[in-house]
Amino acid sequence: MADHYETLGVDRNATDEEIKRAYKKLARSFHPDLNPGDATAEARFKEISAAYEVLSDPERRSRFDRFGTDQPQGGDFGAGLGDIFEAFFGGGMGFGTGARGRSGPPRGEDLEAHVDLDLEDIVFGGEREVAIRTAVRCEPCDGTGAAVGTSPSTCSECGGSGQVRRVRQSVLGQMVTASACGACGGLGEVIETPCGMCDGQGRTIEQRTYSVEIPAGVDDGSTLRLSGRGAAGPRGGGNGDLYVHVRVRPHPVFRRDGDDLVHELHIPFTQATLGAHIEYETLDGREDLVIPRGTESGTVFRLRGRGVPHVRGRGRGDLRVGIVVEVPDQLDETQEDLLRQFAAVRGEEVAETDQGFFSRIKSAFT
Repeated sequence: MADHYETLGVDRNATDEEIKRAYKKLARSFHPDLNPGDATAEARFKEISAAYEVLSDPERRSRFDRFGTDQPQGGDFGAGLGDIFEAFFGGGMGFGTGARGRSGPPRGEDLEAHVDLDLEDIVFGGEREVAIRTAVRCEPCDGTGAAVGTSPSTCSECGGSGQVRRVRQSVLGQMVTASACGACGGLGEVIETPCGMCDGQGRTIEQRTYSVEIPAGVDDGSTLRLSGRGAAGPRGGGNGDLYVHVRVRPHPVFRRDGDDLVHELHIPFTQATLGAHIEYETLDGREDLVIPRGTESGTVFRLRGRGVPHVRGRGRGDLRVGIVVEVPDQLDETQEDLLRQFAAVRGEEVAETDQGFFSRIKSAFT
């Protein structure tokens, strides 16, 4: 039995996330689609997949850690308890392996994809398409894995149950244990004439495009689950799920803060001083933004309901417009003269016209 930890290159105390990362890295390197015709890479990919299948399942990983195999053992508490009841009561209590039927074809793998969105997509929602290479049910054999005109046959080793039962004597009487049938891999069926299209797998690799519904209000980094849109399972097994990770592009004007949108609006000091009506462009269209006389930098105007929709409730956040008052640093002669007159009327002292004041300051530090 291969050491699954060694196959994935992880420590025996590795977390589920570390195991998943190691599997993804190795699977990308040895995937048959990226190594066409390379039998060594294909064999390595199968080993990696088998190792991950065991270590990603808590129950199978626990058995592997204890016994060196993920198959049910005679010393396993659950199986042993069922066998004791079966030995004394004829199995009528429904415990242990006697009550379990064939496991059937395994479910397909879960897949991951990314979708890049603009802020407008987040605010108003909609649909986007995601393209991904995935395993789909083989059409010629309809997922059975058997060549056209043939069909899988019942496994002679397990009689179609997918399990092999073993009887041994103990001080308590007969003890019955069960494990997956090695001849059919626990499927209960064998294929004598494999389908030429899928080589008996019951699935092929194709490029598929799926439409993803973007819920209004979804945030950057969120993950959307498309149930049943993952890879088809081998030999007619069910589909896995597709997990779509959301990435939001930066917006040139607005920044998201929770369910609010934030914008720094720069206005000239004349508008801040005298007030103004500004045609302000929001994501919903133009609004009349009223700037009162004497508005200072740091003033925030709140436009209700012009933010991001509440993804778990009704309504939307607000649009917060923060004011930044700009002071001109370059004036022509007329503009400067008018400002000096304004300062004189208000009794405010300003620098001299010939800039001598600033020249004297500069010379004091040289």
